[in-house]
Amino acid sequence: MAGAVIGVIALAGSLAACGGDSLEKDKGAPAGDKDSGKKGSLVVGAAAFTESKVLAELYAQILGDAGYSTSVTTVKNRELYEPSLEKGEIDVVPEYAATIAEFLNAKVNGAKAAESKPVASGDTAATVAALKKLAEPRGLKVLPAGKAVDQNAFAVTKEFAGKHKLKSLSDLGAAKVGVKVAAGDECEVRPFCAPGLKKTYGIDVTGIDPKGVGTPQSKQAVKDGKDQLVLTTTTDAVLDTYDLVFLDDDKKLQNADNVLPVLNAKDAGAQDIADALGRLTGALTTEDLAQLNRKVDAERAKPADVAREYLRSKGLVKK
Repeated sequence: MAGAVIGVIALAGSLAACGGDSLEKDKGAPAGDKDSGKKGSLVVGAAAFTESKVLAELYAQILGDAGYSTSVTTVKNRELYEPSLEKGEIDVVPEYAATIAEFLNAKVNGAKAAESKPVASGDTAATVAALKKLAEPRGLKVLPAGKAVDQNAFAVTKEFAGKHKLKSLSDLGAAKVGVKVAAGDECEVRPFCAPGLKKTYGIDVTGIDPKGVGTPQSKQAVKDGKDQLVLTTTTDAVLDTYDLVFLDDDKKLQNADNVLPVLNAKDAGAQDIADALGRLTGALTTEDLAQLNRKVDAERAKPADVAREYLRSKGLVKK
């Protein structure tokens, strides 16, 4: 997944990586194992990055199993698909609680006001409550968030963690050891990166190595000892290949970007839709999501096939 440090009012970033240029409803491309569609048709929106496509397939297939005719349409970014969701051109999208909350905060109150008064935090319940207040007047229905979360995360080598007895970012701050961070150059000023590491955890950030967020180059630099800390995301499934481990964000520096469905309330507000998606949300974990991403990105499997295998393995759809 294309990473980016998530700013206070991130309108794009890692959770809205993009591709494609316009909304194209693809009614002719059914997704997953759908039934005859007696309950009607639903369009599931996906942003143009791997994880969103996988989530959209999961949504489409579990809704297909519930009796709806479903299709997936990929849209460039949130700025395009969110208005389409409000209009009912798209019926449901997989979203990330904090990021969509701040997107709507900026849309409703203006970017400057949203920056000075963010509604998202590391508290999942509070973030989802704030999201609902912004979403519901716009005709959107927000379903409960699950355990799966995709947010910024920091990692070190297993050797470095062992040497300094590190399990969390608090441990790193207490160790009083200087670290150079492999990340995007924006890490220097973003509150969830270097400034936050210093202020929240007391970590001695000695510099930024601008090799990108979660890129192979960034992780290799840490593995080789050139840098000590890498910024990636919680669904990075290849950390182990670089002998890296996550440090727990125990003081919740990062916002709660738990995965949750957002629907057009008029067209997709039925209880059986919420129930079907709720079963998926309840089962999906961050580790599951990382492995699904790995299968698509590293093993070149198709999102639809990966989604089908997962849903069947969890008993969420009929065999």
